[in-house]
Amino acid sequence: MKSAVNALQNFGKSLYGPVLILPIVGLFIAFGNVLGNGNLAEYLPFLGHSSIQHTGVLISKSAVSVLSNLALVFGVGIPIGLAAKDKGYAALIGLVTFIVFINAMNVTLQLQGELAPVDQMRAAGQSMVLGVQVLEMGVFAGILTGALSGYLYNRYSGVQFSGAMAIYSGHCFVAIIMLPVSMLLGVVMSELWPFDQHGISALALAIKGAGAFGVAIYGFLERILVPTGLHHLVYTPFLYTELGGTADVCGSVYQGARNIYFAEMACPSVHQLSSTVVWDARGISKMFGLPAAALAMYMTAKPQRKAAAKAILIPAALTSMLVGVTEPLEFSFLFVAPLLFGVHAVLTGIGMMLFYLLGVHAIGANGIIDFILYNLPLGTEKSNWPMYIAVGLTMSVIYFLVFRFLIRRFDMKTPGRESDDQETKLYSKQEYQAKGSNDGLGEAIVEGLGGRANIEVVDNCYTRLRVTVRDVSVIDEPRLKSTGAKGVIKQGNNVQVVYGLHVKKMREAVETFL
Repeated sequence: MKSAVNALQNFGKSLYGPVLILPIVGLFIAFGNVLGNGNLAEYLPFLGHSSIQHTGVLISKSAVSVLSNLALVFGVGIPIGLAAKDKGYAALIGLVTFIVFINAMNVTLQLQGELAPVDQMRAAGQSMVLGVQVLEMGVFAGILTGALSGYLYNRYSGVQFSGAMAIYSGHCFVAIIMLPVSMLLGVVMSELWPFDQHGISALALAIKGAGAFGVAIYGFLERILVPTGLHHLVYTPFLYTELGGTADVCGSVYQGARNIYFAEMACPSVHQLSSTVVWDARGISKMFGLPAAALAMYMTAKPQRKAAAKAILIPAALTSMLVGVTEPLEFSFLFVAPLLFGVHAVLTGIGMMLFYLLGVHAIGANGIIDFILYNLPLGTEKSNWPMYIAVGLTMSVIYFLVFRFLIRRFDMKTPGRESDDQETKLYSKQEYQAKGSNDGLGEAIVEGLGGRANIEVVDNCYTRLRVTVRDVSVIDEPRLKSTGAKGVIKQGNNVQVVYGLHVKKMREAVETFL
């Protein structure tokens, strides 16, 4: 069981790199849409100039090309996340594996006489990937080859030969293994994928058939799994695979909620965003719910501790509201009042269910900054963003009332309500930066993780230091929290230390000390 949890956590971490790039691509699509949107030129005449319009089209359509090659992005990005060392070589192995895989599948289909004519490819479940006609696996092709590449790279990259064979050591030996493996994988998936595709389609139909209830369960699971780091495994398939929908946008077929609405943003013939955007409406709790929860925690704090609670809650609430990073705020009450976190997950599901029931099709995956850039240039017809705000404000009121009631009813020790002998600790980004130096920080974190000998792999995601250790029992949580950690999560041999947006500095300090 422990090894399975470790494997899932490592895999979820490996998805972080590719997933993080996509919102950046979306911002460029949104920016291009701002420049090339003829409707905005009515209010800002300078946008009507042909050079600006053409620049906008260039930016948006160039960025959309990433969506058409998303499988390759995952095929290269996942080995980077999985590799324990020499991540650049792991990425190269992932690239080679993906290319060989799709060509092996193409040759297999050709030899079997199953390559469909161009005008019948979609009906036959086939598509073009990097100019190669293959079965339509979407991002699953990249996930499959990337995961396999990363696993075999970690297992065999340490193999060393001597003498004349030394040139075939390390990553070269991995390439020797991966080429025939990827060929075999292409042949096998040519036979198996039609059955897998049928299963995925059936699952997608079942989820769609569940209607509002299915959306609510999705929202609940995506939040409740945040402490384990496995929430990536919930939303990634919906955002980038057929589970999140399939749509023909401007002559190209896209799978996954995020891929669809990014493409629709750049397509002038689309008059309203697809309803599949609801699978990426996770910003309901980020922009509205959690800030209201923070207000409830502040209002219920002891009078003498309100200033200290405010110093913790305001930066965390703003981080959640503006950019959609929730963990600093969520971890401010997760460990002292886990019931509140469960309620938070339930309310997130309810909010997303309301979006579904009310037909809200605005883009709201993260914070207010993304929300404005994505939706306002589209107008209220293509993106009915005022309804998103209306539902969000409603959920804010519900969050505030429920949190305030539960905190008072059960005397929960949220920030500002600690016992008299406990300190309301302040670990904001600004305070950390005010120290002005990382002297001794890396050493302190390493000591908290059990020392050099206990550390195997050090990595990070957006807000957490992710470490694989030999013995989780020697972790010194108080020591880690003294370095600014907001929480420590242990799963198998994986330890996640929650620092917030400045986690990269923490990882660099650890790597420098090691």
